[in-house]
Amino acid sequence: MAAVANDLLTRLPVVRGTYRSHADLAATTWFRVGGKAEVLFRPADEEDLATFMAHRPLDLPVTVIGVGSNLLVRDGGVPGVVIRLGRGFAGVAVEGERVVAGAGALDLNVARVAAEAALCGLEFLVGVPGTIGGAVRMNAGAYGDELRDVLVEARAVDPRGGCHTLYPEHLGHTYRASSVPEGWIFTRATLRGRPGDAAAIQQRMAEIQAARQETQPVRARTGGSTFKNPPGHKAWELIDRAGCRGLRRGDAMVSEQHCNFLINTGSATATELEELGEEVRRRVLDATGIRLDWEIRRVGVRPGRGGVA
Repeated sequence: MAAVANDLLTRLPVVRGTYRSHADLAATTWFRVGGKAEVLFRPADEEDLATFMAHRPLDLPVTVIGVGSNLLVRDGGVPGVVIRLGRGFAGVAVEGERVVAGAGALDLNVARVAAEAALCGLEFLVGVPGTIGGAVRMNAGAYGDELRDVLVEARAVDPRGGCHTLYPEHLGHTYRASSVPEGWIFTRATLRGRPGDAAAIQQRMAEIQAARQETQPVRARTGGSTFKNPPGHKAWELIDRAGCRGLRRGDAMVSEQHCNFLINTGSATATELEELGEEVRRRVLDATGIRLDWEIRRVGVRPGRGGVA
């Protein structure tokens, strides 16, 4: 399979960023599980990413990942090219009452930069694991606020390398979703703050962080909220009602602290975590008649199904 990856490298366009074949992805995810990327590409900036997308082989599978906070990489790895937006996409700057953040910037850092500028309205981002790119893609939210509430505009690269500025009416944000096609890659977002009291902003952020630590397994190897809340219901309550709190499959476990979190308690595999999630979905459906939808993004293939060896 290494030879296949090297052959793929010869088909890829010249870029200013870096390619790495047979790249381990387990260390990049919060679950600390999963297989390898056939090729991992870290673009230097938006222009470099656009060049790659414009000149890549059109039959090439492309998968974009952030910091792996809400991601499950299957054990068979990810064929094709995995794009990870790194340092060139991590900048955060304040422009008046707006905050401009690269898609690779941590949501936590965006909240902190806004707080330092005494801009309120972005405190909720301190409670959202992951990066701004993922937050725009899934309309991330926490503690009563969502990304769409503060979004001014976003930048994205389309599958043929075109660069676009997208406004809220283009994004079609709904609960934990957007209407932008999966093949588009967000590179930057501009968020709206408003002048506030710096001390009050810091206090609100501290309250959110304390609430997360009290109610969620934030220090465990987890992937964040596993399932979306069905309309009119809370996923954790349905999971609890179905008797799934503490349910295990190998070292994969439903959190005792917050049962909408799956945890890798030791040496769980991605397959065990995914199968445990599917078992939870089955039990909830049987007990309540409600079908849970995954919030965690699952990518790649299972072992023995054409994956990356």
